[in-house]
Amino acid sequence: MKQPERHMLAVYYDGPGKLALRMVPRPEPGPGELLVRIAACGICGTDLHIYSGAPGAAPVVAPRILGHEFSGFVETLGPGVTGFRPGKQVTVDPNDNCGACPPCRGNLPHFCTAMRGIGTTVDGAFAEYCVVPAKQALPVPDSVSLLAAAMTEPVACCLHGIDRAAIRPGDDVLIIGAGMIGLLMLQLARLSGAVRTVVLEPLAARRQQAEALGATLVLDPLRPDGSPKDDEELRAAFAAAGIRRFASSIECVGSTATMEQAFRLCGYAGTVLCFGLAGPDDVMSLRPYDLFSRELTLTSSYINPATMARALDLIVNRRIDVSSMLAGLVPLSELPEWFRMPAASRAGKYIVTP
Repeated sequence: MKQPERHMLAVYYDGPGKLALRMVPRPEPGPGELLVRIAACGICGTDLHIYSGAPGAAPVVAPRILGHEFSGFVETLGPGVTGFRPGKQVTVDPNDNCGACPPCRGNLPHFCTAMRGIGTTVDGAFAEYCVVPAKQALPVPDSVSLLAAAMTEPVACCLHGIDRAAIRPGDDVLIIGAGMIGLLMLQLARLSGAVRTVVLEPLAARRQQAEALGATLVLDPLRPDGSPKDDEELRAAFAAAGIRRFASSIECVGSTATMEQAFRLCGYAGTVLCFGLAGPDDVMSLRPYDLFSRELTLTSSYINPATMARALDLIVNRRIDVSSMLAGLVPLSELPEWFRMPAASRAGKYIVTP
């Protein structure tokens, strides 16, 4: 597709199951905004949910350019913008709150009633260029890969979850699921002081990644015939590794079955974090008496309030590995076809590269 001057390629979401590559006018930054030339944009589970017709963290009205985990170079400064220069590397917090509504004034900006979500409520980064508020951009050192910098937003979301998981130095922590999010949670749990970490994951390649990232014990939750191991089988394996009680269990799959499992396997006075995104109509079965008799805390985590700078610091200072879970790069022109591929081919984190 020949590109006219001042135009760009972008992939539009046109409704469930519909993505289209288009040539469109390149946006121009307004007051307080930057035009960013996109270098890398992660494909998030939320993007897959939206494509399939399920709601994500924010409502999406088609047509919309998706993509909210991104990095790139400052191309143009809008009127009144200072502190940036063309060519500077940046990553972007996609969630722009108003600062004036009751949740914002109550220090709960992620529940802003007028939230603008780049890649959800406004156009995002599955494109060659994206306009962003300058206040949402974080400078990235030239020494840091923009592929790594594109992982800042998912790390930031995981950081908020880890904050809510209440891990203390010396705790034992259970993590269910070793996709990209589970592997990030594993590393953050260890940085938080977890002395032993156990990961449940049915895919062998992901189990190997979890072992390489320092998990104390990695188990296949399935028997050879594919049926799930029962709780007693798993507890016997935990006990053999010297683990009697999980102070926190973190569910990173988004299945009600694994959420219930996280609840059952968490230890007394423990915290159960349901981090994986389930469907809006899914129902989880729990016994309230267990909450009472085991004094469990059941919690969840929503997006990334005030954690982007911390996440970028972890990446810049190489305290967290975001590179080993990258499964591949997807050219922007091939993105609609990639979304049509079977889900089983998505073995890890994929990055769109305009």
